[in-house]
Amino acid sequence: MVDTVSSLTSRAHDVMVASLSSPAAAGAAGQDAHIVAGFQDLIGRALALGPDAGWLAASGHSGLAGLAFKHRQVDQALYHLDAAVTAGYNDCLELHAPALRAYHGDPRFRALYQRMRITLADLDELQWLHREVVIMSQEATQASVDNIGRRDTGISLLPQAPLPTRVPDTPGILASRLEVAAVQTALRQAAWNAEVSRSSGNTSLSLIDDTWDYPGARRDAWDADILDTRREQAAAARAFVERPGLSSLVVPCPPLGSLVYPA
Repeated sequence: MVDTVSSLTSRAHDVMVASLSSPAAAGAAGQDAHIVAGFQDLIGRALALGPDAGWLAASGHSGLAGLAFKHRQVDQALYHLDAAVTAGYNDCLELHAPALRAYHGDPRFRALYQRMRITLADLDELQWLHREVVIMSQEATQASVDNIGRRDTGISLLPQAPLPTRVPDTPGILASRLEVAAVQTALRQAAWNAEVSRSSGNTSLSLIDDTWDYPGARRDAWDADILDTRREQAAAARAFVERPGLSSLVVPCPPLGSLVYPA
């Protein structure tokens, strides 16, 4: 099968989801070997496709940098982050995340950051993308709490806000969108697995226990439907709205340390 940007985007999404879902603890780098191989394969295929797939190579190197940072392999992390910047990566907000602020004093980190370019319009979208990651993570946690003790056998899906569809000024934004899409999938898969386990357990209990609280289960299902509707409406209302008048001039990213990661 011949690679296309579309097929590689799907492949990159799958590798990112696997990376986000990996249970490997920091320091156990060997457990992520298959994910590393997946990112390396993605980079090779993207480079073979040429400039149109450059942002996918950036995604691959960014993914490898993230794994290396997780395992405290700083030299390797900075190597891949530098390669990601060369390929078009420009998520300056991600580099202000709490886990990466400790590296701001490293001259190599500062040097690669200073090479990144963005527009105000793209930066506005980055703010939305990272804020959405925070909101989704919070909602996933709240949903898991809300579903504790549910007696019904229904399954609640975690709603997702629609991703931006504007044509970005810099291709690196496509890599950031893809990362958020992978986060959405990983969170939804985790929620799905937990819900299936709960539902299956309740089904088993209802079959073997004549004292099962069927009226209570119906009430829980009703309450869950109300919560699901509210979450779906809230997710739809969070859809990105492009603000008019923001500059599309490509300029250096804001100075390192000047951005605040969404809380």
